[in-house]
Amino acid sequence: MTNAPLRGAIEALLFVSTDPITIDDLVTYLDASKDEVEVELDEISKSLTSQERGIELLKIAGGFRLYTKAEYEPYLRRLAEDASNSRLSGAALETLAIVAYQQPISRSRVATIRGVNSDAVMRLLSVKGYIAPLGKERGPNSAQLFGTTKYFLEVMGLNSLEDLPRLIEFAPPIEMAEALENTLRDEA
Repeated sequence: MTNAPLRGAIEALLFVSTDPITIDDLVTYLDASKDEVEVELDEISKSLTSQERGIELLKIAGGFRLYTKAEYEPYLRRLAEDASNSRLSGAALETLAIVAYQQPISRSRVATIRGVNSDAVMRLLSVKGYIAPLGKERGPNSAQLFGTTKYFLEVMGLNSLEDLPRLIEFAPPIEMAEALENTLRDEA
């Protein structure tokens, strides 16, 4: 591990995690002892509770995760309602396409495909009614799986998911792809 303070490293992992993180996972990621991690988690929780902060640390599903505090729900609802009246961003459209073509899919898989944390975008798409939970993965993680809704089909003018355009239709002609590859190779 680097010189980063353990508490800060734990907070960073909690912030970007799409699923609750277990103490054992934190010990592994941080190369720290279980006692050190438990002490820091307790301090993070106390700090968030004692200050007038908008988030809290909760132990849930066998791990730890940061959540917004319930008393701030009216503000979050306003944000969600405001967001529901706006157009979809590029990130939201990209995420929606991934869900549409890969469903059922977990948040962490979407994040892996996009290369960035997609929790906020997934929540927005859920609030807008484009995606919804379909069930849980099998196995020890049992992550929530998402898919598109009937509303998605209506907005996109599709009768069913079989009507989604084939991805090959968006690929450039082979000549263009070869020319791009040659250009990139020459620049390297």
